Amino acid sequence: MPLVSNSALPSFERLKQDGETIITAEQALHQDIRELHIGLLNMMPDAALEATERQFFRLVGESNQIAQFYLHPFTLDKLERCKEAKTHIENYYQTFDQIKQQGLDALIITGANMVGSELADQPFWEPLSEVLAWAYDNVTSTLCSCLTTHAVLQFRYNQKRKRLPGGKRWGVYPHRVVDRKHPLVAGVNTRFDVPHSRFNEIYPEQFEQAELKVLVVSEDNDVHLAVSEDGFRLVFFQGHPEYDLISLMKEYKREIGRYIDGKIDQYPNFPENYFSLKCQAILEEYQDHLDWALKSEAEPPEFPEDLIIPFLDNTWHDTAEAVINNWIGKVYQITNTDRHLPFNESINPDDPLGLKK
Repeated sequence: MPLVSNSALPSFERLKQDGETIITAEQALHQDIRELHIGLLNMMPDAALEATERQFFRLVGESNQIAQFYLHPFTLDKLERCKEAKTHIENYYQTFDQIKQQGLDALIITGANMVGSELADQPFWEPLSEVLAWAYDNVTSTLCSCLTTHAVLQFRYNQKRKRLPGGKRWGVYPHRVVDRKHPLVAGVNTRFDVPHSRFNEIYPEQFEQAELKVLVVSEDNDVHLAVSEDGFRLVFFQGHPEYDLISLMKEYKREIGRYIDGKIDQYPNFPENYFSLKCQAILEEYQDHLDWALKSEAEPPEFPEDLIIPFLDNTWHDTAEAVINNWIGKVYQITNTDRHLPFNESINPDDPLGLKK
């Protein structure tokens, strides 16, 4: 069902150009279809701010439930922003106070960049805690992505993430569904891929100690998808199913940029299971040219993005779309028509999906 362009946010026009169904607020008024209002707390750094909007907006807009989706992006004042990002936020984002006043049916919270290693020392820690506390009491379901999952496991369940012993987990990895009866994975392929990009992990035994329900794990038993003890109020992603086809390539390109600038000493390894052999051959040749240019103090060659993109494959988006579709569908079924109330009168808040019957 369509996304409603309820503001002049440029991401709506970009998605429309990509073939997504976008309707104007005036068109929405003339359709007898229920509205769903979904917040996006976007904590991503400036370079990824708008791309993250489009990634999550696209997944929501591709859900096939009978609803019109109003997306409400906001961020946290404590996060430092460049001038361009501040202007974008001032022009197109709402404040948290406005979000609370208007209410939401569901909420998505992105990851964020870290400064240092301790989550509790991050500028987003206290305001994020405030948002999550409000959402738990007032929003039907909150979807936590990557670092936000780690933050919630720490301040709500006393489970601190741990540094991965092998360094950064980076690439596209096979996964399997381990709880096939949960509505979030109904009709989803029992095996599928998910992109990951992180240095830290919440391990399966930590989810178990927190009495959370694990739904999807990797072939190495790393948790990707889990839900809160009630089955739905909190949904946890450790991976990045929202990633576009080129997201990992852009990240790889940024790491090469850091190598060129002398911010890292070692040339970055390929993301695992992402670049085809043809892509790897192109990139290895590029590395040879780049190393020669750096030694010769010549201009670095341009990253061969246009040569790489035609040979990239997306092996995760259809499953991500199916999970988000199931999530939106359940929100639609159990949320109150009043945006300020999380559930309709027949729903037990301690068992919103009726899984304990």
